[in-house]
Amino acid sequence: MDIKGKVILLTGGTAGIGREMALQFKDKGAEAVLTGRNPERIAAMEALGFEVIPADLSNAAGVDALIKTWGGRSLDVLLNNAGQLVDHDFRKASVDADAADTAIYTNLNAPIRLITGLMERLKAQPNAAIVNVTSGLAIAPTARQPVYCATKSGLRFYTLTLREQLKDTGIAVIEALPPVVDTQMNDGNPMKKMPPEECARQIIEAIEKGRDEANIGMTKALRVAEAISPALARSVTMRF
Repeated sequence: MDIKGKVILLTGGTAGIGREMALQFKDKGAEAVLTGRNPERIAAMEALGFEVIPADLSNAAGVDALIKTWGGRSLDVLLNNAGQLVDHDFRKASVDADAADTAIYTNLNAPIRLITGLMERLKAQPNAAIVNVTSGLAIAPTARQPVYCATKSGLRFYTLTLREQLKDTGIAVIEALPPVVDTQMNDGNPMKKMPPEECARQIIEAIEKGRDEANIGMTKALRVAEAISPALARSVTMRF
């Protein structure tokens, strides 16, 4: 897909990987409309010339409000990037069930609801795309982040089946599987982290080249390990 001139709805576009994708889309001549929740970050992106729709994607009302705000405008690419990481490790302390529910909705329910609500906008275009950002942890989980891993693996399987459903349409369905990226979400994670601008570059490259998957950084090695032995892949990731 030639993204120049394309209209892109990019959730979670005011920080981390999303912010870097927004900047790169702009450089390539695309119109990226962002969502975010933090007022300071929203203002910073608006100061750079971006349209930002304040949106809370942790519940159905917030997602529906975003869809209503979008209205009847055209849409070429829906990029589900917003995500939440929640502490859920019983070995360390009691866990917060409400925080888990919020993360589950943000990471899994919101992309599904957005896709459902905006499908007709995408079908109206001769060449459109849905991009779901999952994680290398959708392939093999880590013991300390069960909720995050569960939601990302759920979104991965949704993406795979959605691609099959839409294979005879003009809508490409792309999954991006980042490794650990140097963003606020991963503050305190001792693992080696990929720069967010490089992760963003590889996701955009996958959109431009029409790839079904963008296995980024160490996720490529994890996919190889998983193909050889799923148990081997799990033995590596479970330790982190």
